[in-house]
Amino acid sequence: MKLLALLPALMASSCFAAPPHTSTPLAQTSTITAAGGQYTVPIHDLQGAPRLPNIHDPEAVNAQERCPGYVAKNVKTYSTGLTAQLTLAGPACDVYGNDVHHLDLLVEYQTKERLHISIQPSYLSAHNESWFLLPGEYVAAPSQEDGEMATADLAFCWANTAESGFVFDVIRRATGDILFSTRGTKLVFEDQFIELVTQQEDNYNLYGLGEVIHGLRLGTNLSRTFYAADIASPVDLNIYGDHPFYLQTKYFEVSGEDAVATLVTETVNTTNTAANYTSFTHGLYFRNSHGMEILMQPNNVTWRTLGGSIDLSFFSGPTQPDVTHQYLDVIGRPAMQTYWSFGFHQCRWGYDSWAGTEEVVDNYAKFGIPLETIWNDIEYMNQYRNFENDPVWFSYAEGRAFLERLHERGQHYVPIVDSAIYAGNPYNESDAYPTFTRGNETGSFILNPDGSLYIGAVWPGYTVFPDWFTESAKSWWKDELASYMQKLPIDGVWIDMSEVSSFCTGSCGTDMLQYNPVKYPFGIPGDPLFKVYDYPEGFNLTNATEAGPAAAAGEAQAVALAKLISELEGDVPSSVSYVRTTPTPGVRNVNYPPYVINNVQGDLASHAVSPNATHHNGIQEYDVHNLFGHQIVEATYGALTAIRPEKRPFIIGRSTFPGSGAVAGHWGGDNMSKFSYMYYSIPQALSMSLFGIPMFGADTCGFGGNSDEELCNRWMQLSAFFPFYRNHNTRSAFPQEAYVWSSVIDATKKAMDARFRLLPYLYTLFHKAHTQGDTVMRALAWEFPNDPSLAGADRQFFLGPSILVTPVLEQGATTVNGVFPGLVEGTDLYYDWFSKTPVAVPSEKNTTIEAPLGHIPVYIRGGAVLATQEMAMTTRDARTTPWSIIVAPGVDGKAEGELYLDDGESLNPNATKMVTMSYANGTLNVSVSGTYSGLDLPLANITILGVQEKPSCSEVRINAEIVGSSHYDACSKTLSIHGLQGALGGKAWGANWTLS
Repeated sequence: MKLLALLPALMASSCFAAPPHTSTPLAQTSTITAAGGQYTVPIHDLQGAPRLPNIHDPEAVNAQERCPGYVAKNVKTYSTGLTAQLTLAGPACDVYGNDVHHLDLLVEYQTKERLHISIQPSYLSAHNESWFLLPGEYVAAPSQEDGEMATADLAFCWANTAESGFVFDVIRRATGDILFSTRGTKLVFEDQFIELVTQQEDNYNLYGLGEVIHGLRLGTNLSRTFYAADIASPVDLNIYGDHPFYLQTKYFEVSGEDAVATLVTETVNTTNTAANYTSFTHGLYFRNSHGMEILMQPNNVTWRTLGGSIDLSFFSGPTQPDVTHQYLDVIGRPAMQTYWSFGFHQCRWGYDSWAGTEEVVDNYAKFGIPLETIWNDIEYMNQYRNFENDPVWFSYAEGRAFLERLHERGQHYVPIVDSAIYAGNPYNESDAYPTFTRGNETGSFILNPDGSLYIGAVWPGYTVFPDWFTESAKSWWKDELASYMQKLPIDGVWIDMSEVSSFCTGSCGTDMLQYNPVKYPFGIPGDPLFKVYDYPEGFNLTNATEAGPAAAAGEAQAVALAKLISELEGDVPSSVSYVRTTPTPGVRNVNYPPYVINNVQGDLASHAVSPNATHHNGIQEYDVHNLFGHQIVEATYGALTAIRPEKRPFIIGRSTFPGSGAVAGHWGGDNMSKFSYMYYSIPQALSMSLFGIPMFGADTCGFGGNSDEELCNRWMQLSAFFPFYRNHNTRSAFPQEAYVWSSVIDATKKAMDARFRLLPYLYTLFHKAHTQGDTVMRALAWEFPNDPSLAGADRQFFLGPSILVTPVLEQGATTVNGVFPGLVEGTDLYYDWFSKTPVAVPSEKNTTIEAPLGHIPVYIRGGAVLATQEMAMTTRDARTTPWSIIVAPGVDGKAEGELYLDDGESLNPNATKMVTMSYANGTLNVSVSGTYSGLDLPLANITILGVQEKPSCSEVRINAEIVGSSHYDACSKTLSIHGLQGALGGKAWGANWTLS
């Protein structure tokens, strides 16, 4: 791709993302300098080799046709599993690597619900000594617990067949249903290519396999690439994180005459059964850190990796919550977040000084919009260098004073921290960078194969990259962060560029540090030439008068850019000659592996540290590229807990891997200011729930391009119901803070009021996620697992079990189509959050809901008891407001709820409290356990919804004592009980109590 095609993405992204490249050098060392004396990195240094993905290559070899498969020998069976040796069934094929002749098979029934299958090179293999198998100390690995073959939910069955050799099935014992089958296909196992093909039924339902911008249900015609990439947010291509885990749901029609279906109904809870269906759900985790590709086709799923082993964990479920619990038992449950992290966050790449940053804070206060945390992007740094502030615009003295004012008001501050470290110019004393010097002296950076420093290029110039496989790097990182926090008492860390990203291809800075700091042959958003003529989506409809001149300006800009690029690139070949490689016996080609995955950046070295970069322990980047983002958030978590042992770290990272949620949250990356990306944020969030990263949110109103009033109005309301709530955009776009448009102010306050009232509920959900592995944001299909019509529903979601959100996701719409699961079937009730009125049963399941601009439809699902507090300008102040209780009875007239309380910030709280609330027959019982007393505030009121008739008795009693007064609203069918502040000694949660 020519640079011209890159520019729209370049201008829209705070993290420059290069396209597939058109030249091949891995380490150019040109010595041309730019006019004015500052060296400009040659454009060819930013380009990688042109590589044609195998799935698009007409010359690609079909490994299933060429390779012989394996046969199983020496099978030994135990009570906990079996072992076998797999031997190549014929002559080696060596299609995309060197065939491994002997493999070891290990099958373990690790728990009743978890089956583990491992296939890796045998001790007989000559490759075994150098083979990379992902160690458990890097990423948590499953192990044998109390499982036994005789009592396991799942069964492993195998055979040696004449057609394919060794094949196996994984079967659910209760139903005989085959969950995973390699029948009719061959196992291919080479040093740079592993292929495993599994059969699937028609219209199968897979979820997960992230990170990808796609609908929640993945469909049956999609390829997924796992290779962490610094890129904006292209649809259906690999982006920042890698989660090779899927959840699969199978629906069964229940019939009294069907013995299997009867067995299904006896095994699974069939509450909320719709149209006589029930379901089973299982999960699969393919534990491998190499580049990987998955092809989802109508009747099979093909797994391909560039190395490692086959390391499969199957989770029997049989429901989504069960699968998620079982998966998180392996990789780790989510971190418990601080209470303040659930407030509203504001950021922009473009707050160019402390004064400009504080002006934003003051404007939020001026317009009465709650603001919890203000963030700074890379402009606060001294020449884009980590742990150093710009001495003029972001001085430490001014910063400390600003943060003191923030903290006094209960507000917080979070800066960005990039993943690359500037390498100081050794020939210029004024360019000394102590952070680099200290890291280099302790051997904390990734190396070239020859042992020299691997030097790439990122924002500050030529850079090096921490080697997280060394303890010295973690210790150095902790010391640097501690030193910085002594200068500036920041409240959290935002980790960016952690795929890990490098603008150039290969160690382009080797022998070039004398030119640091260098420039790049591209501009950044905000540069005059790169001023974006990017008008908001639908601008031609909303403002036709200006649309014509805007289009003309855009065309003129394109001509000017084309001229510039022509000068930068010089002569570019009209045709592309792709680099193809073939296996070399006994040698891996890590820079250009014979099998080419469909990497969004093309060459594996493009916009990333090269595969042949080497860690101090000898591991090559080829084997562990996907781990960097996970390792840096782990290192940051370790650093913050060492610096502030008593407090929970707040970390938001970009690149993630299984287990990252145990230490950090994640934001959706550089999305676009379009309605489609507002929609995509929902399946993104739901997928992250499956991956154990519930602290998720998208850049609200969009990062790249220009938002407008309508989009920002809708998006600020939608994101109010995501766990991580942040507005963020690029420096070249129009401002989009919530106070920019009057209607957005009103819409934001309305949604924030609901969010603040639900914060105790959200916090409780996170406690359950942390302690049990529950999800926070939930797909409709997970809450109603026996309704196949909800299998692809991802334009609505539940927040926990009790809050249904149905946002408007289309431009110009004033209504939205949605479903109320279980309402038509008569199993569930819903109440409008804002009016508190019951939702009438619609004539059709998919119904039209009124949603004028400024209103987001939100509903309480019947059966819930919610403890709420009031909105304030910060979460600190909100936690001092009185308590209220909302009772929303279900169809049986009953409701229940829980409330978890602690100090909101301690890593290991010395006191907690759990409140259990249940309602039936006009009586509310509250049970309190625990000793935390910090939130024993007065009870202001109780609202009971869905009361069909005015009570004959108006007396309200708590523990038999008459208290307060009640009011019945016949229109909304609500009973409101007020004047309770003096009840219970002014402590809502001081002890058990009963209201009748």
